[in-house]
Amino acid sequence: MGLLQFYINAISNRKRASNRIIWKEFSEDAPPPHFYYRCITNALHRFYGSRHRLPQPHKRRRYLMSANEKLGNGPTERIAMSRHAALVATGILFSRIAGLVRDRVFAHYFGSSDAADAFRAAFRIPNFLQNMFGEGVLSASFIPVYANLLARGEEDEADRVASAVFCLLSLVVSCLVLAGVLATPILIDAIAPGFKGAKRELTICLVRILFPGAGFLALSAWCLGILNSHRRFFISYTAPVAWNLVIIASLIAYGGQWEQFPLTKAAAWGSVIGSAVQFGVQLPHVTRLVGRFSASVGLGMKSVQTVIHNFMPVFISRGVVQISAYVDALLASLLPTGALAALVYAQTLYTLPVSLFGMSVSAAELPAFSSALGEADEVSAYLRSRLNVALRQIAFLVIPSAMAFLTLGDVIAGAIYQTGQFTRRDTVYVWAILAGSAIGLLATTLGRLYASMYYSLKDTRTPLRYAVLRVFLTAVLGYIFALPLPTLLGLDPRWGVVGLTTSAGICGWLELVLLRDSLKGRIGKTGLPASFIFKLWVAAGAGAAAGWGGKLIMNLSHPIPLAVVSLGLYGVVYFAIATAFQVPEARGLIQKVAGFGRLH
Repeated sequence: MGLLQFYINAISNRKRASNRIIWKEFSEDAPPPHFYYRCITNALHRFYGSRHRLPQPHKRRRYLMSANEKLGNGPTERIAMSRHAALVATGILFSRIAGLVRDRVFAHYFGSSDAADAFRAAFRIPNFLQNMFGEGVLSASFIPVYANLLARGEEDEADRVASAVFCLLSLVVSCLVLAGVLATPILIDAIAPGFKGAKRELTICLVRILFPGAGFLALSAWCLGILNSHRRFFISYTAPVAWNLVIIASLIAYGGQWEQFPLTKAAAWGSVIGSAVQFGVQLPHVTRLVGRFSASVGLGMKSVQTVIHNFMPVFISRGVVQISAYVDALLASLLPTGALAALVYAQTLYTLPVSLFGMSVSAAELPAFSSALGEADEVSAYLRSRLNVALRQIAFLVIPSAMAFLTLGDVIAGAIYQTGQFTRRDTVYVWAILAGSAIGLLATTLGRLYASMYYSLKDTRTPLRYAVLRVFLTAVLGYIFALPLPTLLGLDPRWGVVGLTTSAGICGWLELVLLRDSLKGRIGKTGLPASFIFKLWVAAGAGAAAGWGGKLIMNLSHPIPLAVVSLGLYGVVYFAIATAFQVPEARGLIQKVAGFGRLH
């Protein structure tokens, strides 16, 4: 009877089974056929203890790696990869659409005015706190440890680690928020020395309002780490929609009544409230996944120590990247009025493909990379195969994005921003900045995926070294390209901001090459075939020519219809040429769309 009871408990209690690596990959589908066998053998282990050896450990390890190989190369796992990346991309898309609507509303009320410059500069300071302790850093240090514990079936340990990380994060972020509010005037002098008088005072006020909201956003990153490790991607990436909606509501509610300076304060308070809402919508889902929460920092736990050990290099790396962003802001603040705001407008568009196609794949792959178990050669083969597939997925969508920014950037910027105070002149200005960003777009997105691979191998120091080198070179080239070079070329100084994005793109390619070549010694040769890249660039070039033709022939004055025609032609031609070149990603996407149409 005792053995029968163990059989029943094992099958009914799926959550506590030790086969996490398999079950998690199929969590949204019916369990695979071998699931029940794994549950029963796990129950036998618990029932008989050390008296019997069922099943033999070496066979179990071999079985897990065999499953990994199937997951990496078989159609089932390719579907799972696509589904997970699609969930992340969909969530990011909703969030980015809300963000673009927010920026369009913001541009309508502020344009490229002093108030816009003040708000953009103010938002960078608390945003620094969010980025330092937020999604990128916490994901790189926390997810590899937490997801690996889940894969091994050590759920109680995973719950204790999750609790300890939350307590540590809350303590540190609270102290930094308080310190940031008190030290705001010093921070403003450091990052925006070109701001004077009322513009500087407004920036100080806005920073003090925004800081607590950054604390909530950092805690939201903890929720994202938990949800991603459990393959619950959608809610974590759609939560920022709530933050954007609150800011939009604040602007619309007071935009017709208040002047620009007081309206920026309303937007700042909306940001704080929205940050709390973003954290709140994720929390119920997280509490259902973290079974036992304990209010302890857990510094004595080995797993927590590993998270902290991995955290510091990523923290420093993110800090270096943030320093680069602040150097850009500092240099832009020395350029004529509107340069900083235009840079932020362009960066919002530039980060859209980075997030949709680079971050989505990288975020979906990090837990899978971290969950790989088996012998060293088998793990390397699995990781190499999975990485190469993910690289192709990213390149297929990022290369046309870069070409669109380069050739049709005015169409994109006009459709999003050209309204109210934001004129055609501002649209062309943002286009030029976008064209500079296009140079390094592919390198940036592929570099994110390579960095995720290093993080899954619990190596956070190698990406740090290359990030420091990239940021140093970007700062040097950025200064040269932004300030003395326009004067030497006889250009208006306002065009110096284009040099900032151009220099960043050049240095991004150097970082990508270093990351790829260093990884070769760990898991073998990875990368994209030259023929594949060539086909995509040719297809993107043909699409750009079609988009330009539609733009000239239609001669539409309103930016939104113009974007629909021009970008529509661009996309159709790109996919047609890529399909003609027999690019598997193009054919697969068309088949998915056709299948979806048949279902409806």
